Amino acid sequence: MATLRNHVTLIGNMGMNAQITQYDNGSKIARFSLATDKNTKNENGKLEKNTEWHRVFAWGNMAQFIEKYGDKGKQLAIHGRLVTRTYLNKEGKKRNITEVEVKHIIGL
Repeated sequence: MATLRNHVTLIGNMGMNAQITQYDNGSKIARFSLATDKNTKNENGKLEKNTEWHRVFAWGNMAQFIEKYGDKGKQLAIHGRLVTRTYLNKEGKKRNITEVEVKHIIGL
């Protein structure tokens, strides 16, 4: 069962062009947001679209793919894992953020 832990699969649209960072050793990271939609019925029976936003990042070949083919609005299917990290905000307070690290990607 250990192989089933911490897997995330999302299909959605890029909310922005990816921010690409290249490091001195040549490796790249791509950071972007991915919007997923869910349709639900309200109390009147009408369908409403609810959008959730996910923070996503990818390294290496995945980052290069996103840099080349990923643009705002592009539909993607991604598979990866959740990663939580801690950072200090501008006021010096600790903040946690959970993101999806891409392991596989398909442009739709």
